Amino acid sequence: MIIVMKPSATTADTKRIIKRIHRLGLQEHLSQGETQTIIGVVGDTQRIDRTAFEVLAGVERTVRITQPFKLASREFSPAPTVIDVKGVKIGGTQTVVMAGPCSVESRSQILETAHAVKEAGAQILRGGAFKPRSSPYSFQGLGEEGLELLAEASAETGLPNITEVMSPDEVSLVCQYADILQIGARNMQNYRLLQAVGKANKPVLLKRGLSATLQELLMSAEYILANGNYDVMLCERGIRTYERYTRNTFDINAIPALKQLSHLPVISDPSHGTGKWDLVGPVAKASLAAGADGLIIEVHPDPAQAWSDGAQSLKTGRFAELMTEIKALAAFLGRSL
Repeated sequence: MIIVMKPSATTADTKRIIKRIHRLGLQEHLSQGETQTIIGVVGDTQRIDRTAFEVLAGVERTVRITQPFKLASREFSPAPTVIDVKGVKIGGTQTVVMAGPCSVESRSQILETAHAVKEAGAQILRGGAFKPRSSPYSFQGLGEEGLELLAEASAETGLPNITEVMSPDEVSLVCQYADILQIGARNMQNYRLLQAVGKANKPVLLKRGLSATLQELLMSAEYILANGNYDVMLCERGIRTYERYTRNTFDINAIPALKQLSHLPVISDPSHGTGKWDLVGPVAKASLAAGADGLIIEVHPDPAQAWSDGAQSLKTGRFAELMTEIKALAAFLGRSL
C-alpha cells in the first residue's frame, strides 16, 4: 500500500503517518519529490484499513499495490528511480555506458582498457574478478588480485567500477573495492546472495536469469529492496531459446515492458545478449531506442587473446566508433550522455 500526501502536507503530517505505520508493526519507504511525498507501507498490509489513513491530516489518498513485486512496482513509485554513483546518474534522462573487459587479466590490460573506454566517453568501468563459468576448467578470475587491479584502474581514471559478486560470504570483500555490485544471470535467484547485497550500502545491477520471466526478475529485485537497498538496476542480457546462431536471444521487448512495470533503471547488455562483437552495436542502439537507461559493453585491447568472452568483446577502436554513434542517437532521443 502507498499513501499519497497532499502537496500542502507538512513535515509534521508525514512524521505522524510514519509513527502510525510503525505502531502497526510495519515499515515505511519515503519518496519525496519536488511537489509531492509518497509513503510506501512495507509489510503485510492486507489487514490494514486504508480509510484509517485517508482521514488523517495531509493525506490525499491511499492505493493498494496489486503487483506481487511491491517495492519494485511502478505503482509504488510512479517517478523513475535515479541512482547516483560518485556523481554518475543512472536513470532519468541520462544514458550511462559501462565498459571494460569481461575479466581482469593483468595490470596492463585493465589500465589500458580503462583509459581507452574513458577517452571514448564511458562513465563506468566494468571488469570481472570472480567469473562464473559453464566449465570448471575455464578461467575463473583473479579473485582479490583482480579486485585490487580494478580499483587501481578506477582510481587512476576516475571511473567508478562495477564487478560481479558470486556468494554471500564475498559481499563484504567485494564492497571494499567495488562501486556497483553485479548479480550475474546464474545467481538471479540465489536468494541468500540477494539478501546479502540488500544489506550492503552499494548499488546493485541485477541481471535477468537465463530463462527467467520478467516477473521472476522483478521478484528477485524485491528481495534486494525488501532488505533495505533501494539502489537497484535491472539488466536485460538475453535469454535462452532454441536459436543457436547467437549466444542468447536478446529480448528487446523486456526493456519497455520493465519500464512500464517498474520504476527501477533498466540496463542493456548487448555483449552477452548476442555473443558476437559485430552484433553488439546494432543491439546497443536498438536498446536505447527501446528506452534503456544505459548499456554494459565488453571491451578488450586484443579480443582474440582474451581469457574469456573474446568473441563478444569490442576492440577499443571499435568501441570508440560505437560511442560516437551512441552520442548522436542519445541526442536524437532527447537524452544526455
